Amino acid sequence: MKTYKIKEQTTNMAYQLLKKTFYSEIYKGTVRDYWLYIPDKFEQNSPANLIVFQDGFYYIDETKPMKVPQVIDELISDNKIPATVCVFINPGEFEKQTKAEHHPDSQRSFEYDTISDQYGRFLINELLPEALSGLNISQDPKNRAIAGFSSGGICAWTVAWNRSDLFGNVLSHCGSFVDIRGGGLYPNLIRNEYTKDIRIFFQSGENDLDTKYGNWALGNKLMESALSFKEYDYQFEFGQQAHNLNHGAQLLVSSLVWLFADTNN
Repeated sequence: MKTYKIKEQTTNMAYQLLKKTFYSEIYKGTVRDYWLYIPDKFEQNSPANLIVFQDGFYYIDETKPMKVPQVIDELISDNKIPATVCVFINPGEFEKQTKAEHHPDSQRSFEYDTISDQYGRFLINELLPEALSGLNISQDPKNRAIAGFSSGGICAWTVAWNRSDLFGNVLSHCGSFVDIRGGGLYPNLIRNEYTKDIRIFFQSGENDLDTKYGNWALGNKLMESALSFKEYDYQFEFGQQAHNLNHGAQLLVSSLVWLFADTNN
């Protein structure tokens, strides 16, 4: 596995950021790192909100634009969002790569781009029970969000689409709503199924990807059109950036506040 390094906590950081390793049975043979963020204001007698981030290291890496733990810590301290626990999860890798499809990028795509309930079952039945063991976490879907970048963005939507009873909020950055593993179907699926109790904040840009799988900017615009048609509660921000987290980082504070607007501080 790759080595992921973050700076040691400094004395002005009150939160905990704990790194752990997880072996999956649903994705048999895979191992992954994940990080658990617990804010200083977490109280065991009061259920905390939850955000689960795919491509977890992208969101905590201090050389990248997001730096989510610091941002969320400030939002909690300023009473702009309730106490929120975060789980930052990397895609799985095979310890023994004996087949071509065991390449880490292939496994990431298999987990994130597949529009089935498999990844949701992995999260809900396997990883989260271990990661959140002993913590008082709200089971109300409006207090729970799932997030990701690119393939992680469509993965976040897929989990909520299948389990809106547990995840009522989605945050997608340059989501891959294109035909990698069927994701281009979502606009039509949204139009032809009942409106689910999901809120989504998502963004893309003029210079997002354009590949054999489709056009990311167009895919996100088609998602907006379908969500509007079915009267979903959503916010879509379309900018000029390429396939990166820069625009999403600029919107991070407003997106998190919007996602948890209906929760009690």
